[in-house]
Amino acid sequence: MKQDRHFGNLYNHDFARIAVGLPQCRVADPAFNAAETIRLADLAADQGASLIAFPELGLSAYTCDDLFHQRVLLDACEQALASVLAATAQRSIVIVVGMPLRVEQRLFNCAIVLYRGRILGAVPKTYLPNYGEFYEARQFNCADDALCSEITLLDQTVPFGSQLIFASEAVAGFKFHVEICEDVWAPIPPSSYAALAGATVLVNLSASNATIGKATYRRQLVGQQAARCLAAYVYSSAGQGESSTDLAWDGHALICENGHMLAESERFATEAQIIQADVDLELLGRERMRQTSFGHSVRHHAEQLRSFRTVRFDGQVDRGQALPLRRNIGRHPYVPPDRGDRDERCREVYNIQVQALVQRLRSSGIKKLVLGVSGGLDSTHALLVCAKAMDQLGLPRGQILGYTMPGFATSTRTRDQALRLMAAVGCTAGEIDIRPSCEQMFRDLGHPYAAGEKQYDITFENVQAGERTSHLFRLANFHGAIVVGTGDLSELALGWCTYGVGDHMSHYNVNASVPKTLIRHLVRWVAGNGDYDAHGRQVLEDIVATEISPELVPADGAALQSSEATLGSYDLQDFNLYYTLRYGFAPSKIAFLALTAWSDTDQGAQSYGLAEIKRALRIFVTRFFRGSQFKRSCVPNAPKVGSGGSLSPRGDWRAPSDSEATAWLAELETIPDADEADGTATAR
Repeated sequence: MKQDRHFGNLYNHDFARIAVGLPQCRVADPAFNAAETIRLADLAADQGASLIAFPELGLSAYTCDDLFHQRVLLDACEQALASVLAATAQRSIVIVVGMPLRVEQRLFNCAIVLYRGRILGAVPKTYLPNYGEFYEARQFNCADDALCSEITLLDQTVPFGSQLIFASEAVAGFKFHVEICEDVWAPIPPSSYAALAGATVLVNLSASNATIGKATYRRQLVGQQAARCLAAYVYSSAGQGESSTDLAWDGHALICENGHMLAESERFATEAQIIQADVDLELLGRERMRQTSFGHSVRHHAEQLRSFRTVRFDGQVDRGQALPLRRNIGRHPYVPPDRGDRDERCREVYNIQVQALVQRLRSSGIKKLVLGVSGGLDSTHALLVCAKAMDQLGLPRGQILGYTMPGFATSTRTRDQALRLMAAVGCTAGEIDIRPSCEQMFRDLGHPYAAGEKQYDITFENVQAGERTSHLFRLANFHGAIVVGTGDLSELALGWCTYGVGDHMSHYNVNASVPKTLIRHLVRWVAGNGDYDAHGRQVLEDIVATEISPELVPADGAALQSSEATLGSYDLQDFNLYYTLRYGFAPSKIAFLALTAWSDTDQGAQSYGLAEIKRALRIFVTRFFRGSQFKRSCVPNAPKVGSGGSLSPRGDWRAPSDSEATAWLAELETIPDADEADGTATAR
């Protein structure tokens, strides 16, 4: 019978929990060090970790110097290893420990990989530092000096060498490689080749003493190696208990994924520590698949990569219990949570948009802009970009021709905001009532509205959108201008735009790769950057606070037409878009990530349960994959602003206009219907 796979278990969504143990150690006391290793490994296993790495030469301590040539110490290290090995018999966690190892009458600084009573491999250090405070070549031989590829250790035949990759058979994508300290400081670390050979998790057993500024450099080194290798990099380091004869030790441990720091230890801690992080193995695999330069590098080094050996182990994990993600999943992936980072993001996006529009005007020789100003978010931000572009070109803002175009459902609030906004910006403001031309269109069509019936169908809505855009294009012709589009990335993703001569079309669209959740912050950022007086700032704040509505259907006593009532929350839909477009994740994984992010009320008052998350995903999948690509296949030129991607058919997203959503909808149905807040729902 197939085991239940709990929806709330991180391993069922291609994550792996990785740990680093920083034990108290005693110099030349392997028995004590082994006991500490076992204690921390047990704690990590109890918390669901698949692997725990310990410091370099952790069973002996790094600072033994010439004691490494004493037989008593070396024998004691093997006895300590035997005790750690015995402790692994009933634990499904990989333990990587460091020790001195005698091989063919030579001594090697090794990492020993243990799992369920089995020694999976012994990895010798490749680069031995012999400069400054380091003198390792006095005691040890480097990996390249080894002649054998197997050794006998504790009565087991064990793979030996620096080119070993350890692959879990139970956790997809979990393949790790081990290197030791100085290896990552070399110009081309062994882990670089291991990553090309398939390792997704790169483990470093380090000692690394503390000096001024070294911790910052370690972070940079580990982060860059993780980013270059499209891998997770797990770095341990010696701490409390190492000899301070000439050095000090800070116990600095790091876990980094593709350049992003996931976990970091407290330096100079007085007690033993464990740090843990949940590594997204699928994300790493997809990044490697997407970045074709990774594959090209594999081809260029193919001969060298063939020398790697794969050691397989079952790597069983319990998938039937709840094991929530211990990882910060931002609710708004397009919007940094930190105020300083968010301001910098807004500044950069704004400058990209402005620069792109300036270049389009320069190259075309056109000096006037036309756009519709609704009093809503998107057109507001587009107008702000237009104003800044005219400033940079040294052209008067009066050459921006802004038009508010009230229709059958335009509210007093948005019309007033549009007029106040145009006054604050200083553009030429115009107003065209589109209702007469729409009524003529209804008569030409024979639409029931022309006969007095309140039939607010899609034709009723699109006639208004079409009339607005038709006027804008003719106004641009008449004044020698270009039409600036205002629609955003979120609307393109959901097909929430009128195709053809509607809000779908323009001569140039400044907002096309900016999602709705970020536009809110962009407008608020412009309001606070000093470009506008108190009246201007107030109208921008009023616009940010306005409910998002197309204002195409009259309320007639009912609630205001709401975009989010139809589409689902833009907070959720932008979340869905990011993980679909940037990483190609399946709906079930996106739901798991959304539940992790949006059920955490510590991040804010708003929260969503699994039922609402699944509803929004169904809307997104249907509209994104089946109903909207034909609109995206002919969008106007627009600048890409972020690594989260754009939907330009000339850039990030090239898809058929007549595809189906069947496979995604079927995968979505693997998400349980029960709300996961109680942690009880499972799915097969």
